[in-house]
Amino acid sequence: MKASLRKAVNECVSVFDTTFFKALCEPSRIAVLRELILLGRSDIGGIAAQLPQDRSVIARHLQQLAAAQIVTADKQGRHVYYQVDPEAIAVRLESITETTHKLAAAMAGNACSTPAKTKK
Repeated sequence: MKASLRKAVNECVSVFDTTFFKALCEPSRIAVLRELILLGRSDIGGIAAQLPQDRSVIARHLQQLAAAQIVTADKQGRHVYYQVDPEAIAVRLESITETTHKLAAAMAGNACSTPAKTKK
């Protein structure tokens, strides 16, 4: 395997193994994200009013979404208000797309240097 392909593979795998994807792989967390998108900006109580989960579960989901830079948290007094951060999501997705294009280019370059298999 060419060094450039190995590097591209490692970079791509490291992108896919991030808090961003881990945060988006839980259906309950997606439900929390969906409600937050619909509400615009809300505290845990506002989101919990729309979902069957306990507030503590919703709080954990929001913390994971914030750690993944999908939402922002703004503390005002005793309340923490959450909001989706579309700009941060766009930057992350652009980075993922760029990494994927590098992988595709490295794979195409590796395919050209790989001997063709003969059919039997």
